[in-house]
Amino acid sequence: MHISLARRAAAVAVAFSILTSLALTPAPAVADSVTLRDDAPNRYTVQEGDTLWGIAERFMSDPWRWPAIWKVNEQIANPHLIYAGDVIVVAYDANGNPSLKVLRNQRFTGKTMKLSPGIYVDPNAKAITTIPPNIIQPFLTQPLLVGKDELDTAGYVTVGVDDHIIVGKHQQFYARNLPASDTDVYQIFRPGRALKDPDTKEVLGHEAIYVGDARMLRRTDDVSKLEATRSPEEITPGDRLIPAPDTSALPYYFPAPPETDIEGKIIHAHNGIREFGPYAVVAINLGETDGIKTGTVLRIERGERKHRDPVTRELYDLPREDTGLLMVFRTFDRVSYALVMKATRSVHINDFVSTP
Repeated sequence: MHISLARRAAAVAVAFSILTSLALTPAPAVADSVTLRDDAPNRYTVQEGDTLWGIAERFMSDPWRWPAIWKVNEQIANPHLIYAGDVIVVAYDANGNPSLKVLRNQRFTGKTMKLSPGIYVDPNAKAITTIPPNIIQPFLTQPLLVGKDELDTAGYVTVGVDDHIIVGKHQQFYARNLPASDTDVYQIFRPGRALKDPDTKEVLGHEAIYVGDARMLRRTDDVSKLEATRSPEEITPGDRLIPAPDTSALPYYFPAPPETDIEGKIIHAHNGIREFGPYAVVAINLGETDGIKTGTVLRIERGERKHRDPVTRELYDLPREDTGLLMVFRTFDRVSYALVMKATRSVHINDFVSTP
């Protein structure tokens, strides 16, 4: 929480390469036996737009446990690097334990399939990601959580070039207090709400609200001139500018449960909604100090709630109910951001999250 935003933004690019390298390490072991779905196919051809989680869901009831049965082919160094056109097949060992393997000896030319030895990878093809990249990538490059006073030291918007108070895409504006930087690309933020523990009311961090991107047109020691290149929100005087990190890479994730039994709550959802479903981005009151890592999978449970008995008119507690699963994709000291991967019913603020 005490790392400056500029340093944190620069560190994201380093984190990308570290996370990607984790894809080359052995998958974590899962103690319980893994079984396939009764309707699992014997093979599946990877399609454009697929994710590793989605592919695993075709074969397994618990798709987050795919690292336990994903086997590395001798011809393919990194099991994460699969592409559209690859074929996923089910195999069994001598004890009848299932595994998933990828075949990469099939080359497509037009609509005719030709077999060829060795490995074929389209140099222009993109590897299949663990979860949908378009949903989480903005949250990987935005600070999201900052210390109470971190934004106060960043450069800030003063006014539009034509004296406009509100600036939008393609409009130019002036800024001050921008330190020297190797980049001409910036992200723009404004202070957001304090994230509090729902039980203790302790402040866990402060959100930084992303409002747009900008590129430098002219830099001086006092007043710099920039152009807004993206503005999902209105850019206004006082909004802060942070050097943008490299967004060319997307990390791979190994879904895995926490190493210990833990429990927390959903404390916030993107855009402030209170009821949501699959692929919603949420914040939880568990972080690195609680042993949460990127890729951590947690069960979601609807919390206990009061209900009035229709006969006795007394209030009693309804039990918890399984709601779905989420996977953490970014961590801070005491807060993490996660993607709801599965929801069998609506998910709510203050729902419980725990070891699955």
